[in-house]
Amino acid sequence: MADSTRANWRAADEFLAETLVGHDPALEAALAAQAAAGLPAIEVAPVGGKLLDLLVRISGARRILEIGTLGGYSTIWLARAVGEGGTVVTIEAEPDNAAVARANLDAAGVGERVEIRIGRAAEVLPILDGGEPFDLVFIDADKESNTLYLDWAARLGRRGTVVVVDNIGRDGEIVHADSEDPKVRGTREGLEMLGRDPRFDATALQTVGVKGWDGIAIALVV
Repeated sequence: MADSTRANWRAADEFLAETLVGHDPALEAALAAQAAAGLPAIEVAPVGGKLLDLLVRISGARRILEIGTLGGYSTIWLARAVGEGGTVVTIEAEPDNAAVARANLDAAGVGERVEIRIGRAAEVLPILDGGEPFDLVFIDADKESNTLYLDWAARLGRRGTVVVVDNIGRDGEIVHADSEDPKVRGTREGLEMLGRDPRFDATALQTVGVKGWDGIAIALVV
C-alpha cells in the first residue's frame, strides 16, 4: 500500500489527469502564459477543471458566474462547457490578471462567450442584480469573503442553481474553530452558512492531490 504523502497524492492526481483528462494544448498554453506573467499557480487542478466541465453539462447551465478569474484557466473550462450561445461572467479584481485571462480566453477560442468584469467582487456583484439569473456559480476568490459571495450566489441564482466553492480543505485547519488564519475562518464561516442557510442544500468533499490537502463544496439553491 502506498504511503499517504504529498508526493504520492501528486502522483495519483497526475495519473488521474493523464487517464481521464489528457493533454490540451490550449489549457496548457494558458497555464504557461499565466506563469510567464508571474501569476500564482493557484488555479484548479486539471481534474478539478474537468469536474467543473461535467457539472455545467450535467446541470445544463447556460449562464455562469465565476468569482475569481486569475489567468482564465477555469474560465476556459466553464466557457467550453457552456457551449455556443452560453455565457460566462467572470469577476477579477486585478486588471493585469484580467488582461492575461482575456488573452488566454481568446487564444482558446472561447473569448466571445466570456465577459470579464474588473473590480472587487463586493462592488461588482450588486451591479449584476436584476439581470437574468445564473445557472451555476463558481466561487474561487478570497476566502475571507465566502459568506458574501454565497449570499450573492443565492440572490443572483434561482431554484436549481448549482454553487461550487473551491479550496475548502485548508490542509485540515477547518476543524479549528479558534484559528486566527483569516482564510480558514472565512472558509469555516462559508461552510457553516451552507449548513444553516435555508436557501442552500450542500455537501463538501476533502481532496488530496497536486493542490495538497484541499476540498470542494457543492450546493444547490433550493
